[in-house]
Amino acid sequence: MQSQYGDDDFGGWLLYHSVGAWPGRQTQIAAALSEFAREWCAPDDRHWASALASKQALLADLTTLIGAPPHQVSQWYTAQNVTDALHRFLDALGPARLAGRTILVAADAFPSLHFLLSGLASRYGYALRTVPLRPNAHYLHDDDFVDAWSDDVALAVVTWVSSLTSKRVDLPRLVAHAHSRHSLLALDVTQGLGIVPFDIVQTPVDFLCGSTLKWLGGVPGAGVAWISPSLDIDALAPAARGWFSQGNPFNWDLDRFAFAPDARRLDTGTPSVLPFLASRPGVRWLLDQPPGALRAHNRALCDAIIEMSDRLGIALLSPRDPSMRGGSVMLGLPARTDPQSLIAALAAHHVHADVRGTTLRLSPGPCTTMSGVQRMAHVLSGAPSGVAARAVQGTGT
Repeated sequence: MQSQYGDDDFGGWLLYHSVGAWPGRQTQIAAALSEFAREWCAPDDRHWASALASKQALLADLTTLIGAPPHQVSQWYTAQNVTDALHRFLDALGPARLAGRTILVAADAFPSLHFLLSGLASRYGYALRTVPLRPNAHYLHDDDFVDAWSDDVALAVVTWVSSLTSKRVDLPRLVAHAHSRHSLLALDVTQGLGIVPFDIVQTPVDFLCGSTLKWLGGVPGAGVAWISPSLDIDALAPAARGWFSQGNPFNWDLDRFAFAPDARRLDTGTPSVLPFLASRPGVRWLLDQPPGALRAHNRALCDAIIEMSDRLGIALLSPRDPSMRGGSVMLGLPARTDPQSLIAALAAHHVHADVRGTTLRLSPGPCTTMSGVQRMAHVLSGAPSGVAARAVQGTGT
């Protein structure tokens, strides 16, 4: 099966867990930035109005992508990255909601979030409970996370899809459990949004964060967060605030600062614009595709990768059941494998992937082709001579 979305230049692109690709990406991003440069450098006073309107258009597209009603676009705020976005939410909750309570997180959540949560525990007075993996398990089981989720949990920080195994949590179950425990649920959708269908109405989390990287095909620097309208927004009072935290950013009266009546109160000063402008073309391209087409293409290639790993006797670290998996497949390389030699051998065959320790991360997306997957299988089988064979056989270089 060849991709209908592009030629074979990106046929071996298996890096959608890091950098997304889509047909015409360079041309469309360049056009968006060129248009910004034209408008920003024009001899008139419309610079900010145009830039902010373009950023707002991206937030409107993301509102559509998560299945929220259009008027809930005001429930977004923006940040530099996911860690920054979550930090602002924790700061807005503050000791009033967190002191003396527990924040729950899985051991296989993104490490940056662990760093943030552990660093803030003493400042906000909460206990951080990290749910460990079972012995010899590759990913955390939902049962173990639920068992650790007791009545003292004020906030559960949930990773929708793991960046190390592509394990996808049973989100409806966790949302129901959050309600039964009267806990807030913060969801990191970074590794799933854009390839796995998501509906905020069907799985109403309290807080959602992500970035425009990876499956959304955007650029670095565009972190986003969405706050449920069911939360008491007036109770969120972040310490970090600025002129764009106001309902009217152009209020200059120092004695009349007032938070915006929606998620914009978690914005701060002069906003970043360029990453959001450059990320919109990728999101627009996604929204223009036939429903289910990208996921079907991804599933077919993931199935082929799993069949290849079974045939070659390479350990599968991701769930075999596609309903428990995101858009990636992770494989366990032999301990003596030289990962960098393997990555170099794959690149020599126009296949691009990455490793974390001995975990080979493979994420086929719109531009990936079956021939690209077959080239990868050829390298992993040890058929080529030289560095690839030595790397796969675990002898190094």
